Amino acid sequence: MIRKAHLSGVMFSVIFGFSFMMSKTALNYTTPIGLIAYRFLIAFIIFEILRQTKLVKIKLSKKGLPSILLVALFQPVLYFLFETYGLSLTTSAEAGLMIAMIPIFVTILSVVILKEKPKPSQLFFILLSVLGVLFIQIFKTGFEIKSSFIGFVLLLLAVISAAIFNIASRDASKAHKPVEITYMMTLLGAITFNSIYLIQLSKTNTLSMYFANLRHLSLTLPILYLGIIASIIGFLLVNYSLSKLPAHVSSIYSNIATIVAVIAGSLFLQEQIQYYHIIGGLMILIGVYGAARINYLNTRIKYGKVN
Repeated sequence: MIRKAHLSGVMFSVIFGFSFMMSKTALNYTTPIGLIAYRFLIAFIIFEILRQTKLVKIKLSKKGLPSILLVALFQPVLYFLFETYGLSLTTSAEAGLMIAMIPIFVTILSVVILKEKPKPSQLFFILLSVLGVLFIQIFKTGFEIKSSFIGFVLLLLAVISAAIFNIASRDASKAHKPVEITYMMTLLGAITFNSIYLIQLSKTNTLSMYFANLRHLSLTLPILYLGIIASIIGFLLVNYSLSKLPAHVSSIYSNIATIVAVIAGSLFLQEQIQYYHIIGGLMILIGVYGAARINYLNTRIKYGKVN
């Protein structure tokens, strides 16, 4: 079971790593809010078809509904809102540096709220992995503060939202299955972002663009990936991982997405891999492996499975 949880961490990081490339392609045809709206609409439609055909069983009790809604509120709703508008007021480098801090915030909150205290050696590996992401971001574009104070605050709120999501999902997993949590995430995401996007289009008298945009194959293919692969499978793997692993361990896997994004950019977008990608990538891999390995061994010792 513990191996499946760690494997889920690797898998969702790979999925999210490719999502950067997909998003970059899709944004040539729609706005950031539009992309998120299409993404979660597709995710919810597919999820609902699976539910109606009994291929996926969703049981939501009124008593447990608040805990799942809390998860969905912070991810995707608040996280994507803060990140999207924060990016509009900052540079991509600054955003990347801020988002890299999510595992740090998750570790702090997991200690305070969940009482899951990492070992000092795990803290070292977590910091090493985060520094690997920071190393890549700094050398990729340099680091010059250009953001407004509001932009910084919005990105900070995005980081906090992502961290709280990790804590809330782990807590909700005590009473709900990962598939039930993920279903509610796609539902609330679809309602929220499509409402915002339709309001934006109506204000500019361009409601027809809602469907006209989908004529572009270069948009629909990334949307299908982001909706089905990333939003359903990816978040399902995240929630499964959080149900089995301490939050600070599960969250560290997200840093692998940076390496995957670099490789995907090189293979499909002809972006060059530089020396700082290699150095930072090694720091990330060593950090993730170290933190995960310590958790794996501690778990096996706890249940008497180590000779």
